[in-house]
This record gives sequence, C-alpha cells and structure tokens, in this order.
Amino acid sequence: MSTGQLPYLTADVPGSGGVLRRSPEDFVVEEVPAYLPCGEGEHLYLHVRKRGLSTPELARQLARALGVGEREVSWAGLKDRHAVTTQWLSLPAKTAEVALAGLQLPPGVELLTAKRHGNKLKNGHLRGNRFTLWLRDVADAGAAHASFERLVAAGVPNYFGEQRFGLKDDNAEAGKLLLRGERLPRRPSAFERKLFLSAYQSQLFNRLAAARVEAGTLGRALSGDVLRKTETGGLFVCEVPEVDQPRVEAREVSPAGPLYGPKVPRAAGAVAEAEEAVLASEGMTLEDFRRGKDETEGGRRPYRVFLGEPAFEQDGTGLRLAFSLPRGSYATVVVRELTKGAPAAG
Repeated sequence: MSTGQLPYLTADVPGSGGVLRRSPEDFVVEEVPAYLPCGEGEHLYLHVRKRGLSTPELARQLARALGVGEREVSWAGLKDRHAVTTQWLSLPAKTAEVALAGLQLPPGVELLTAKRHGNKLKNGHLRGNRFTLWLRDVADAGAAHASFERLVAAGVPNYFGEQRFGLKDDNAEAGKLLLRGERLPRRPSAFERKLFLSAYQSQLFNRLAAARVEAGTLGRALSGDVLRKTETGGLFVCEVPEVDQPRVEAREVSPAGPLYGPKVPRAAGAVAEAEEAVLASEGMTLEDFRRGKDETEGGRRPYRVFLGEPAFEQDGTGLRLAFSLPRGSYATVVVRELTKGAPAAG
C-alpha cells in the first residue's frame, strides 16, 4: 500500500486543496532536543540552521570543512531538504574545534551555537519537532479547519510519510530484498542500507495502521493490543479493554503497532493473528529480520500521535499551521489529511 492509498481519519470532510513548499520558508522545522550540551566533553555539538540541504548533505559538507570523517558526524534526526530547518549535529571536538574558527559554511547554512558535550549525539536523541507551515492557494479553508480540529481532538494516524519510501516507492522493496538475502542492482551505502530496511518496516506498519483507521479502532484498546505509555514509552499487553480504554481516551496510553523484528514485543489473541497475517502475506517471518542485525531488531510505534500547541490561521487563500509532533512523526501526514492527497508542490 503506497502512502497515496492510505485511508484518511477525516475521510468525511472534503479536501481543501492547496500548495505546500512554494518556497523553503513555507516549511519551517525546529528540532526539540532531548537535552542540551553541557559545555564539557569530547564531542562538539553544532546547532545549525539550514536551507535547501538534506541532513546527510550537510553532514558531508561539515565533515570536509572541519577535517573529520563523514562517519564521525552524527545527528538526532533527518530534516527535509526543501525547508528551513534547525537541528543539532555532533562530531569529535579534538579535531573540529580547532578548525571551527576558520569554518566557511556552505550557502544556506548558519551556525547558531557550538558547545561541547560528553556523549556523541545519536539517532533518536530528540523529543520531537516544531513545525510552522504555509499552505498556499487553498480552495476550502473551512474544510481544512474542520479536519485540523478533528486531528487536534482525536489524534493523527502515525503513518510514515512519503519521504521514507523514495520517489518511486522503491525503498521498501529494496529493504525486503536485503532481508531475504537477495542482492540489489548495486551495493547500497551504509546510510542507504539503513534507510531501505527501515522503509520496509515502515511500509508494514502503515498497512496495520491503515486497517485500524478503516475499522475505526485507532483510538480503541483491543484485547491483545500492545499499549504504549505516552510519558515513558513503556509497553504492556491489554487484557481487559474496559479497564484500559479510559486511559486511551485520556491520552495516557495508545495502541502501538509493530516495527517487525526478532525482538518486537508480542501482541496476543486476534491482534497478534492480524500482525502475523501481514507477515505471512509478504512471505516473511520474524527470523528474516535477523539479516538486518541491530537495524531491524524490532519495536513498537504508537498508531496515533497528538498535535502539541496547535495553531491555525487564515490569511486570504493561505493557511498558517503550527504544531509539534513527537520524534519520527511526519508533518506531511497532517497536511495530507487537510488536502486529501499530496498537496501540489510550489
């Protein structure tokens, strides 16, 4: 199932239409870090604002400019190329700090802060992202507002966005081939391999999330569900839905779908059977995911997430949307619910 085929939570509301990213300034992302650098340690944290560059492209340019290896530059989360984004990256302080004084930044990049810290920044070391988006040439602002209010109240389907899957939706297929032990037309880089494997896990999660949306159970505790605690991320299996449903409605916990792998926490009953059926339809088993090693160990992802500090403002035929999302969740999924399809590119 491609991202364009995923069902909408707000399917009964008409699409608003609109154009997203007429300019990079129409898509502004600010990373919300899990922690800030303390000022001491062997790693140098750089707080950077960029325009027109992907995170890996930025990392490569910083590595060359500061005289460190590309693999020594790390980040908490990938950020869009066609946007204005701020994020933290880290690299070895011993080499980079000396070169920092004469650093020539590439066009569209601004260094905001440089500060030492004790540990290397790793993928996932962020709380989330704050988005400020402009949707231009909107045909039906009322419909957009109705969908936005529904998402604020009920939560957003936590689909992986189209960015994960590539222009031709072929990243997931490449990941499946790797897990089956088959060779790709060319050997992927370490970054590509990780992306392909994650894309396949993401595609399977989207199928299960779509089934919950279609069944109207995105915000329901089902017997056998794995429920995830919002504050701590702790997981437990739902045994008595009548007991857990009030906690779901209070946003304390949410049903969580599988990111398949040998260490994925298991569901029970009919929920487990549905998850096993998706794997069987692919001709895959959990053991196949061992070929991905630590990149496909498995985990759980909530089926729904909520918009933090939501704001909706109309200016003529333009809409300004502002909200925060937890790490790993996609603003484009929110916009898609409003426009009822991928918004036109600017």
